[in-house]
Amino acid sequence: MVGLAFGVALGSAVVPLISIEMFVLGLCTRWPDVSFWIVGLAVAVGQVLGKLLYFYAARGDIHLPKFLHLKPKDKPSRLKRWFGPGTRVHRWNAWIHVRCRAHPNWMAGTHAVSSLVGVPPFMATSVLAGFAGMSTAMFVVTGMAGRFARFSFLAASPAVIMAWF
Repeated sequence: MVGLAFGVALGSAVVPLISIEMFVLGLCTRWPDVSFWIVGLAVAVGQVLGKLLYFYAARGDIHLPKFLHLKPKDKPSRLKRWFGPGTRVHRWNAWIHVRCRAHPNWMAGTHAVSSLVGVPPFMATSVLAGFAGMSTAMFVVTGMAGRFARFSFLAASPAVIMAWF
């Protein structure tokens, strides 16, 4: 069960269409004798390892294949007119980029809250943490702590609800 939970967590971290929350609830409902903290630990490790791919890709340590790169178009799109170089949004984005690079550990709090609560999305903060230059150790520690607490609580919830009835 633990290996299966780890594998599904790793897959859901890479392919965001898989709901690990639903899997954990189903697993702990079907097999209530599995310890909730072991499930929480396995899922947390799988999630953080999977998100490390996004983190390293955003930092530039992993180069994406050619088919994932954007292809330039001949005529400018509507998005480029609104968000392209010289626009207010582009200048604001450049300012944010400079601030994030100057203070990479500011992202630690946001990443920790995201890993626990899920808002902002954990995938987005994983990319932003790599983009901001957060250290790998800080990324792993904050992600593991939040994900372990989140999924341990989620794994324990079916047993708690069944104890009430």
